[in-house]
Amino acid sequence: MMFDMNAGQFDLVYNVLSFSLASMAASTMFFWLRVGSVHEKYKSALVISGLVTFIATYHYVRIFNSWTESYEFSKGVADPTLTGKPFNDAYRYMDWLLTVPLLLLEIIFCMSLSKEETTFEAWTLGIASGLMIAVGYPGELVIEGDQLWLRGVCFAFSFAVFLYIVYKLLVGLKGAIQKEQNPEVSSMLNATCVATVISWCTYPVVYLFPFMGVSGANAVIGIQLGYCASDVISKCGVGFLIYNITMKKSANLKGGLLP
Repeated sequence: MMFDMNAGQFDLVYNVLSFSLASMAASTMFFWLRVGSVHEKYKSALVISGLVTFIATYHYVRIFNSWTESYEFSKGVADPTLTGKPFNDAYRYMDWLLTVPLLLLEIIFCMSLSKEETTFEAWTLGIASGLMIAVGYPGELVIEGDQLWLRGVCFAFSFAVFLYIVYKLLVGLKGAIQKEQNPEVSSMLNATCVATVISWCTYPVVYLFPFMGVSGANAVIGIQLGYCASDVISKCGVGFLIYNITMKKSANLKGGLLP
């Protein structure tokens, strides 16, 4: 459902989408150009970081274009008018369906897990995060009206899965983090897990906006701004934390230390 907006509201979303797009593109270039600087053992983690932001870059181009196509400015009129083309925010969920499992993978690949443990954690978290995103999408389509209950049901399921993933990051993988013989690396991995959880906490809060009396154009703006902020932090910000870990572990290997 589309809503009328004034020029300030339209420009706010326009500029935030543009900023997010630029952040994703720049991060992708950095991560992939720096792959040659890390040890072979940790290249996969850094490549995945770049892949996450690359996929996000593509989808942000589509989101940005969809936003600009949904409104138009007429000569002599200050505020934009609806063009009749719906804003397709499904691109964001298609992005998450790919990038959220990869975000978890890049963290796992930095840990000192056995091949079997890595495979188990990758599949477990990958399937859980996929379900979280897939079930959350139908509810995202409803931001007001008598169908708002559907958003609540989708939220309840996705939030339960979200809590499971949070538990795995903060508690379940604690043993793997403590296996690190370099205390600095252990601290960095812990910080990465905490940063991921904190950045993700924005998503359920934004999802609940329609239940807080935020509706119409204000709901659309709040949702877009909140999701953009979370995406930049969880994809670009956490990606740079992963980069620092791979660099530190690579230095340890070159110095003859165990990772």
